[in-house]
Amino acid sequence: MNKKKIYPWYFVVAPLLLYVALFVLPSLIGVGYSFTDWSSYSDKISFVGWENFADVFSPKRDYLAAILNTLWFTVASTVIKTVLALLFAVLLSKGVRALNLHRAILYLPAVLSVLIVGIVFTSILDPSIGLMNEALRAVGLEGLAQRWLVDPDLAMWSVIGVDVWRGMGYIMAILLVGILSISPTYNEAAELDGASAWQRFRHVTLPLLRPTLAVVIVLNVLYGLKVFDIVYVLTNGGPGHRTEVLYTAVFQEFSSGRYAEGAALSTVMLVIMSMVGVFMIRTLTRNEVQE
Repeated sequence: MNKKKIYPWYFVVAPLLLYVALFVLPSLIGVGYSFTDWSSYSDKISFVGWENFADVFSPKRDYLAAILNTLWFTVASTVIKTVLALLFAVLLSKGVRALNLHRAILYLPAVLSVLIVGIVFTSILDPSIGLMNEALRAVGLEGLAQRWLVDPDLAMWSVIGVDVWRGMGYIMAILLVGILSISPTYNEAAELDGASAWQRFRHVTLPLLRPTLAVVIVLNVLYGLKVFDIVYVLTNGGPGHRTEVLYTAVFQEFSSGRYAEGAALSTVMLVIMSMVGVFMIRTLTRNEVQE
């Protein structure tokens, strides 16, 4: 065995075989089925070429709207969660009473089941008897009461709001670890030079936090692109198709027996996620080289 290697090569064989068998092979089979007319309505499977992909991007179908909704959800939730999580991470890094209690309270939603969160918020955001509207009416703000999950213009924002509430604590915990790992000597030196709190954050904390922020953004983007559970539980893609994302559309296609179109949608998402992943890896690698 080459002593320069940390592990023998055969340690990789078993995990690699599992990865190929459970991920690579099913993915390739799914891509293959996306070029067929596979469905529950016929026992025969025929090759149809790009027909399913033409349907995906056809203006007559709602698939393109699902793709755009997925991208919009990803961008909006990533930005809002990252900004709020960074704000709370800075505030809870020091100088607050009952620090661990506040951290635990903000992190708690991250450990809750999506099903429980969906059921609770479906009740809270009910337009007639929901706690949100009842509270607004109780304080004289009845004009702000809305049909949160029913109004086509508000439904996606409501879903994003619930997702931010649930996921922000997890992102905050990662950023908090990054902030606490920064040596206090940097901030102390900046403070001695007369830098204000904002200047210390902007010119000291934020640059040193860039690697952690990069990890957070990657996690948020990948989660947003494959989001399914929170949308399905809250709105199931409604009203109409205003909150339908790619994986709820895939679920609907497979549930309806249109397996080939569902596989085509999954292939489109695979391509999108691969492109985003390559772009992020190149960007992060370039930043690391420059640093």
